[in-house]
Amino acid sequence: MSCCAPGAEMALDMGSITSVVPSSQEIKLASRSLDDDLRQTELSVPSVHCATCIQTIETALGKLDRVESARVNLSTKRVSVRWHGDEVPPFVVALRRLGYQAHLFAPEADEKDRTLSELIRAVAVAGFAAGNIMLLSVSVWSGAEGATRDLFHWVSALIAIPALAFAGGIFFKSAWNALRHGRTNMDVPIAVGVSLAYAMSLYETITHGDHAYFDASVSLLFFLLIGRTLDHLMRERARTAVKGLSQLAARGAMVLRDDGARDYLPVGEIEPGMLLLIAAGERIPVDGKITRGTSDVDCSLVSGESTPRSVAPNDAVQAGVLNLTGPLTIEATAAAKDSFLAEMVRLMEAAEGGRAQYRRIADRVSALYAPVVHLTALVTFLGWMAATGDWHRAITIAIAVLIITCPCALGLAVPIVQVVAARRLFENGIMVKDGSAMERLATIDTAVFDKTGTLTLGQPRLINASSIDPAMLAIAADMAAHSRHPFSKAIAGFAAPGGQHKFDAVTEHPGFGIEATVAGNIWRLGRRGWAGWKARTGGEGKHGFGGTVLTKDGIIGATFDFEDALRADAGAAIQQLNDAGVSVEMLSGDTAAACAGVAKMLGVDDFVPCLMPSGKVERIETLAKDGHKVLMVGDGLNDTPALSAAHVSIAPATAADIGRNAADFVFLRESLLAVPLALDVSRKAGSLIRQNIAIAIVYNAVAVPIAILGHVTPLIAAIAMSASSLLVIGNALRLQSSTPNSPA
Repeated sequence: MSCCAPGAEMALDMGSITSVVPSSQEIKLASRSLDDDLRQTELSVPSVHCATCIQTIETALGKLDRVESARVNLSTKRVSVRWHGDEVPPFVVALRRLGYQAHLFAPEADEKDRTLSELIRAVAVAGFAAGNIMLLSVSVWSGAEGATRDLFHWVSALIAIPALAFAGGIFFKSAWNALRHGRTNMDVPIAVGVSLAYAMSLYETITHGDHAYFDASVSLLFFLLIGRTLDHLMRERARTAVKGLSQLAARGAMVLRDDGARDYLPVGEIEPGMLLLIAAGERIPVDGKITRGTSDVDCSLVSGESTPRSVAPNDAVQAGVLNLTGPLTIEATAAAKDSFLAEMVRLMEAAEGGRAQYRRIADRVSALYAPVVHLTALVTFLGWMAATGDWHRAITIAIAVLIITCPCALGLAVPIVQVVAARRLFENGIMVKDGSAMERLATIDTAVFDKTGTLTLGQPRLINASSIDPAMLAIAADMAAHSRHPFSKAIAGFAAPGGQHKFDAVTEHPGFGIEATVAGNIWRLGRRGWAGWKARTGGEGKHGFGGTVLTKDGIIGATFDFEDALRADAGAAIQQLNDAGVSVEMLSGDTAAACAGVAKMLGVDDFVPCLMPSGKVERIETLAKDGHKVLMVGDGLNDTPALSAAHVSIAPATAADIGRNAADFVFLRESLLAVPLALDVSRKAGSLIRQNIAIAIVYNAVAVPIAILGHVTPLIAAIAMSASSLLVIGNALRLQSSTPNSPA
């Protein structure tokens, strides 16, 4: 459950975010110019945490003069404002009037989640107090009278004070902040009901009354805090993706000056035209062109293909690419803010901003909850006052109305099902990283798969070993054992234990292959154009100069063919998705020929080859514009924007860290049956969520009239409220009795 006002987080220290309000001049200097008249300002608004916050901010800022648009990114707590002219519009002032503190946005390192810490402490305090007060209440319910009853009431009152002051403070601050800015939210009736229940209970205790309702007020806090903590945990998951991708960038590089001097510069100071020295094991900080050196580089960020690519002078390389085997000198062709990695971050943030408009079912149902409850309680109080003139009876009935309609069942309707479903998925090797993801997954009609590393394992396998001369294969395997290249590892698997061949010298040439000398003969294992320098033009066969060959003194002795192994149960998973009414597409940065072979084996009719990351995003956006709700399944760093752009996303545990962070689901086992399993559980969870919301609505429809008629005391109201919560929980637990077949 979520509240609609930011008060619960207003007072929290956000780590590096300063409390100083930025001036117009500071905002202007920090803004980015988009054209001659249009500028964009990025603001950090830490208290944004629900769909209502997004709508409130975007609507208010959009009405300001000279503001073209305002977009809220819930994941990064970030507001992007585009505006015209030289004078800065008063958007910071407008946000403060709404109750949101805004500061200039600056990416930060990991910081402690103080909101979660506060919520956990509040749950612990409320749970401890509720448990002890309920124990004391049992004695009162059992017939304790006179001084004994009064003593139990006074002890309960003392126990409830810290629970209300500390645990209830979250709701009180949020309610007060909403009211003083002319709004209301779900926390207002909670705060009013809890406060009045405690006040009336204290009055009953002082006047030696038979009934006190301390247990009702504290139990309310406990149940509601559980729902809010679950909501916060699930929403915070999405915030790590952009931060993690930004941290992939190199912090700087060694710059080679014209006079031969070498200086280390931070990445922000690197300019186009500078020569950078990139050692093996370092990431390339900006887009550039190689001027000296050869190496193998990990380009999975660009193409999604796990196989290293050989690079040489005049080849282009992108920011974020990892240099694997040899030193390189590159000429920077773009600044860091204009590089490929920066574009990846912008793509993902744009995609997340679009997805942030998603509203949970419970949020939509409860949108009118607070004003209806307030009006109902007020009318109840006035009606009983007019009918009886007894203020004590009137206010007691009004409190019962507030308590019996407090949104425990409504607040638990969504998160309790998500927790049960998440547990079932985890038991089958699937992690859920965003609670709302199950709601979105249940609605998909199209699944888009990346090829390498997702449908396949990204591990080359030698497929023509039986047709290679055993002597040549043995020599190649012994040579390959000296390299960590994926192709070398595939060949080295055929070596005899301990190796059969002793070489005078073995040298790996990054980007080309391995060279060994034996008794004056030169053996080479690697790229055909490098290893087979004496091979006739007509000897290329179907492999061309890009194949892997073994040569002796330049003459080809063996040619090696590789294929990428399919992930376990990939075909079965796709068939199950089709049976569930989901169409399947394959997207890849690989060639059309490679994609066609995999698609044929898996029975995938539609595929798009040779795609860059932006191309995958564009394809997903096209499907969305055509009315499709798309599931993206991918693993590469280059898939990260597509994972964020899709309606919902899944990544394997073997995916890059950033891909796992951006995905809504992560499956831990090799089998792709995790995808249809997650879909099945999510659809059942969606059905249970709707049932729970219906239960909450029916409960209120039945209970409220009874409470208004005066047939319910605050204590009975608290019991009924708890019973509705237990009913919702019991319905959610039915998901445990229906478990689909687990993936292998």
